[in-house]
Amino acid sequence: MTGGTTAAAAGAAAPIRVLIADDQPLVRRGLALILGPDPAIEVVAEAEHGEQALALAHEHRPDVVVMDIRMPVLDGVGATERLARELPDCRVLALSTFDLDEYVVAALRAGACGFLPKDVSPEELLAAVRTVHTGEAAVAPRLLTRLISTYITAPHPSRPQAPVAGTGPGELTPREVEVWRLLATGLDNAEIARALELSVSTVKNYITSIFGKLSVRDRAQAVIAAYESGLVEARPATTTASAAPTASAN
Repeated sequence: MTGGTTAAAAGAAAPIRVLIADDQPLVRRGLALILGPDPAIEVVAEAEHGEQALALAHEHRPDVVVMDIRMPVLDGVGATERLARELPDCRVLALSTFDLDEYVVAALRAGACGFLPKDVSPEELLAAVRTVHTGEAAVAPRLLTRLISTYITAPHPSRPQAPVAGTGPGELTPREVEVWRLLATGLDNAEIARALELSVSTVKNYITSIFGKLSVRDRAQAVIAAYESGLVEARPATTTASAAPTASAN
């Protein structure tokens, strides 16, 4: 091998190692056929339930686990929680159908870095795998919209009322509370900047600070925290899903 070839090989980025976990063989095969041909992705293993996903993750050390939420033996939520604890460098992209929104919330709390409905396009799935691999959140806005309109409006026993400004963990400033409130209602960084007459970079700095003070990882968790804290009110159940808030990666 020549010196130039060696340098090129050394500079080539390693493929994203992906483990697929789904209890349906056809779904696993379909996901592998979508992800496998991409030269930037290597499917290293397939699991049919959460326990097998954990064992294979320890064996193959994937960068990303594409994890179905509803599986036998150990479901995707339990597997995600254990992966976050045992293999923190392994990022989980959760998959769900629209009738399992409560499991998506649980997966985010357990440590999933993103979630998608199973009817996304191949291009959206590939993009989401790349996004969570970088450490950012991969959020399907229409799934988050349904999540907010159905889960958050449902009865929530002993909902914690987190302090808003100046008290409690991290002590958010009044300006940070304003940014958090707008974020939770679905505005992106540019829209928040326009609403508050700030630069986009300043808004990003505020959001980074908010994430740290709330101990949340991404916008999806920040939206959920805003509703559960009482900072913003859920829309009535009769409101159409299209009117509910959405979120995107920071």
